[in-house]
Amino acid sequence: MHWNQTYAPLGDIFSSALVAAIPIVVLLGLLAFLHVRAHWAAIAGLLSAMVIAILIFGMPTALAGTAALYGAGFGLFPIGWIVLNAIFIYDISVKTGHFETVKHSIAGLAADRRLQLLLIAFSFGAFIEGAAGFGTPVAISGAMLIGLGFRPLQAAGLALIGNTAPVAFGALGTPIITLSAVTGLPLYDLSAMVGRQLPFFSIIVPFWLVAAMAGWRGMREVWP
Repeated sequence: MHWNQTYAPLGDIFSSALVAAIPIVVLLGLLAFLHVRAHWAAIAGLLSAMVIAILIFGMPTALAGTAALYGAGFGLFPIGWIVLNAIFIYDISVKTGHFETVKHSIAGLAADRRLQLLLIAFSFGAFIEGAAGFGTPVAISGAMLIGLGFRPLQAAGLALIGNTAPVAFGALGTPIITLSAVTGLPLYDLSAMVGRQLPFFSIIVPFWLVAAMAGWRGMREVWP
């Protein structure tokens, strides 16, 4: 079935974008404000997206259902499979005590908490992002930071900031592979362009990360 999407079904791009954002608002609103369980919030977001796609954007019902099934399948394989294996390896390392060894080895490289933050949230988090992605590096890096004495909310926020730069190549390059499949653009050209952009973010993010924790004065104190 062939269908050409209309990007401004309401006549202007701004109002159409606001309507298209409703599923995201539904999902995040249910999670953040109504404290609905994640799977129910996801289902509500999916249903609202399908209703808007069919009624507002004119997407055929059969095609909307097929797209939902395809998205669910793609979420399970490869995304779910990658995350499952990452959690499996993490649990094994915790049970065997090797996770503590890794944590103390990284922390032992520097006594300064600002440098520990860079090593764990930025450097180690980038490694986990490339291997697993999809939130796994934030969870693991955050757990390591909490183990070193960081407050839970602070650890989560700093881990999210540290995970800003490497996400483009996360999960074995899944975002770029997906972008290539959706847009039809050459995979290697997209990879090369992302590779040209990320060095700038990789320089900015460490300074931003330390400044978010210790302020600009604290950041200047650990200036290379």
